[in-house]
Amino acid sequence: LHDLWGKRLGQPVYRLLGLNPAHIPETSFTIAIDTPEEMARRAAESGWPVLKIKLGSPDDLARVAAIRQASPARLRVDANAGWDRDQAAELIPKLMDFDIELVEQPLPKGDIEGLRWLRARNYGVPILADESIKTARDVALHAGAVDGVVVKLMKSGGIREALRAIHTARALDMQVMIGCMVETSLGVTAAAHLAMLCDYVDLDGPLLIRNDPFQGLCYSGARIELNDQPGLGVSRLVESS
Repeated sequence: LHDLWGKRLGQPVYRLLGLNPAHIPETSFTIAIDTPEEMARRAAESGWPVLKIKLGSPDDLARVAAIRQASPARLRVDANAGWDRDQAAELIPKLMDFDIELVEQPLPKGDIEGLRWLRARNYGVPILADESIKTARDVALHAGAVDGVVVKLMKSGGIREALRAIHTARALDMQVMIGCMVETSLGVTAAAHLAMLCDYVDLDGPLLIRNDPFQGLCYSGARIELNDQPGLGVSRLVESS
């Protein structure tokens, strides 16, 4: 509907929302979980200034240490709900030695009291909820338990609910990351129209797949650029015969 709205009015969606794409923060690039050596190699080869490190299994500390040695990038860690309370309480202070920016979903989905307990320990690094957050209601339920939330269109069901979630988070003094799944430029471009409202951006989905059938947002290094075409500014690529 937002795409149609923009096309009928001849304006890109971000402009109809009163937003400026020049204000999109740099996006992170994901380093999938693997051996410490392999993850460090990928981090170094990427040359990316912001990295999201997937964790949640043994050797997590060694993984981050290896990546930090291989890359000067800003590091964000995502445990993917893979730690219990004791593991998180033990690992987070040690991970801070590697100058991490944030910790994403350290505990299992639904453990709101565990997140509240963890945040109360005041580690000095933001704790964000991802898997636990789908709607604005979920954001409200996590007020005081986390420092921020991760909003994804694939979880919220579209731009309208994602906007509600973002505005709810802001009203509750929470940080916001706009994220994505491993997906095409269609959904990620739609999410990018909201990225100016967020503190953190994790919109690398099209970089993680081959043969993306859509054309929309462009990457200039870690910077995301949106065109000024009406609607979402996404078109389907024509397959060559």
